[in-house]
Parts: sequence; C-alpha cells; structure tokens
Amino acid sequence: MVETSTPPFYQKLSLTLLAIGIIMIAIYLGQDIIVPLALAGLLAVLLRPLEQRLIQIGIPKTLAITLALFCAVLVVSAVTVLISMQVADFSDEWPKLKKNIDLFYRDARRWIRREYSVSYRQQAEYLKNAQSKTLETFQGPDTLGAVTGPLGTLILIPIYTFLLLYYRAMLIHFSVVLFAERQKQRVLEILGEIKSIIQSYMVGLLLETTVVAVLNSAGLLILNVQYAILLGVMAAILNLVPYIGGLVATALAVMVTFISHPEIDVLLGVVGVFIAVQVIDNNFLVPFIVGSKVRINALVSIVGVLVGGALAGLSGMFLSIPAIAMMKVIFDRVEGLEPWGILLGDQTPEQANNNLFRFVKLKKPAAGTDPEEENQS
Repeated sequence: MVETSTPPFYQKLSLTLLAIGIIMIAIYLGQDIIVPLALAGLLAVLLRPLEQRLIQIGIPKTLAITLALFCAVLVVSAVTVLISMQVADFSDEWPKLKKNIDLFYRDARRWIRREYSVSYRQQAEYLKNAQSKTLETFQGPDTLGAVTGPLGTLILIPIYTFLLLYYRAMLIHFSVVLFAERQKQRVLEILGEIKSIIQSYMVGLLLETTVVAVLNSAGLLILNVQYAILLGVMAAILNLVPYIGGLVATALAVMVTFISHPEIDVLLGVVGVFIAVQVIDNNFLVPFIVGSKVRINALVSIVGVLVGGALAGLSGMFLSIPAIAMMKVIFDRVEGLEPWGILLGDQTPEQANNNLFRFVKLKKPAAGTDPEEENQS
C-alpha cells in the first residue's frame, strides 16, 4: 500500500498565494465580463424566491422569470426617477449656486494670498494649468470607455440575470458532478448555504438602505436643508459601499449644503445627522438586518473593500463583502482551508472557548517538596 505524504506547509502556502494572485489578475483583466456577471448572480439569487412563487401559482417558467425581472427593473426605475426629479429641482438653483461659488472663490483667494503670500496672478496660473490637465484627461481615449462602460453593464445585467435563472438547475448540476460522488452532499450543503447567505444579505441590504435613506432625509428635513430627500437617498445608495461610502456621502452632503446654506451651525447639523445615522446603522441595522449571517471581521472587510476597489472600482467594492462571505463558507467546509475561514470570520479564540491563547498558571511547589515528585504526583 502506497502511503501518501502530506505536502509541507510552504508548498501549500505557495500554491494558495499563487491561486489568489491568478484570481486577482483575472478579475482585473476581465472585470468588464466578470463584474456584470457577478452583479447578475446576486440579483438572480435575490429574485429566485419571487420567481419560485410565480411558478407555484401556475405561471410558466419563462414568464415568471420575466415578471420577476420586470419588478426589479421597475423598482430601480422608480428610484432613478425620484433622484432625477430632485436633480432637476437642484439645477433650477444654478444661478444661486454660481453666486455662492464665486463668493467662496474670492474669499479663498484672499485667504491664500494673506496666509501663503501667493499673488492673484500666480493663483490664476495654477488654476489655468490644472484646467488644461483636466481637459486633457477627459479628452483621452479612456474617457469614452469610462462613460459607455456603465451603460453596457446596465444592458448586460438583466440579460445575465434572466439566463442565470433560466439555467439555474443546469448550473447546480454542473457544480455537483464537477466533484467526486462522495463529495456530493458537501457540495450541495455549500451551495445551499451560499444561496441562503446571499439572499439574506441582499434582502437585508435593501432594508438597510431604505431605513438609512428615511433617517437621512428626516434629519435633513428637520434642519430645513434644501434637497434633503435627494441627499438622503444618494447618501443611502453610497452607503452600499461599506465603510468608504458613508464618508463620501457625508462630504458630498456638506458640500451641497454649503452651496445653499453656508451657515456653520447648519453644516455642523448635517455632519451630526450623518454621524448619528452611521452610529445607528453600524450598531443596530447592520448587526441585526445585514450581518446576521455574513459573519466577517472588520479588518478583512476593509481590506476586501479596498482590494475590490483597486481591481474593479465601485462595483468591486460593492461585491467584495458577498464574495468574502462565499469564500468563508467554502473555506469552513473544505479540508485544509479551515484556517483561512477562521481568518475571515469574526469569532475570536476567547469567544470560541478555545484554549489556544490561554496560559495555565503553574502551581508553586510547597517548601521542602521536590519539583519532580510534584510533577509525578
């Protein structure tokens, strides 16, 4: 009988790091294909219960998928129309906005000249150079791709979603037969838990976004801030990007509020509203609505969001958390990958009742007692 030796640690670590590097390069180079497909996968998992309910009442499969997809498009269109109406109202205030910007520009120039001894002429030259560089950037060949890329993604996502729902059974069957027969039950368990996690995550994310939008809008309306609904909804949408989205939303709200309400007490009130909503979101909404099954520690979440942004922009940031959650499910159930699942999780050894980091205090031997005899007793 031939004995199979366990490969050394450095070999397993090298292969793991090599696989991670290959996956990251593939995502970076093929993001135009992978990102829409991944977003469609999340949407397909979210719409699966609705499609199943429609099929149960006697609607054919193709029509049920079409109706479920139509409902999703209808919701997205309603939110888009709401934001567009608010943006149209905001554009009517352009003369006032221009006046406030001019006043701020003059004050800033005086302050720079007084504090840093930079003349108006030098400031004008700096601005002229910055404008020319900005125009060169927007006139470059990559600008068209940056504008048309999201449009192509919006077209592909519904098509991918329909096909993923239609061929769902075939894809599950492929995933099962890809592995050995003895692994069939484990593969089905992994797929079922991934589906459960993604569904709970997406539903919780929608509920969280709705509550955050209502809280933001209510707080800004109390402060009598213009475009309160627009800022509240946009901040809630930006909050879909973990950790970073909240900071960007706060900065954007302060800048827009400064244009129409330059008073310092109003600006501080806006910051206070967003901080209060973030505290409620992070301590109540996320743990109880979103994070009930997505158990990932904050360090891995932040690093994952940054890596996702570097690889695929905002879409990569949004997809990073569900991707890490799926990896944790796989790591926890595949032999040899359990340590990586522990690294991604949020349970410390103390919480797991693990004695790994607990040091046992040794009893001091009594006077006149031989230590060796104490140990043998």
